[in-house]
Amino acid sequence: MSSDRPSTSSSTTSTSGSGAWSLDKVRALGTTTDVATAGAIFGLSRSSAYELARSNRLPIPVMKIGSRYRVSVPAIIAVLTATKLDRPPQVT
Repeated sequence: MSSDRPSTSSSTTSTSGSGAWSLDKVRALGTTTDVATAGAIFGLSRSSAYELARSNRLPIPVMKIGSRYRVSVPAIIAVLTATKLDRPPQVT
């Protein structure tokens, strides 16, 4: 089974600071990806990503298709490229 995750490279950037996810690599995933890959993009472990998806707390919408969870790649890109002004105010 092949992995959707890219190999680590010094020429890539990541929003989490510890991974190898550039916007180009995220775009290359296609239209949807699995929850584990989406979680990795945001610096989450596989188990944390699925826990957040099941509780509807992942920072992006999750589609359940049969027994599988899928995440929209354009939604991931929208979150990654949002500016501070684009985000709703945080409730404290």
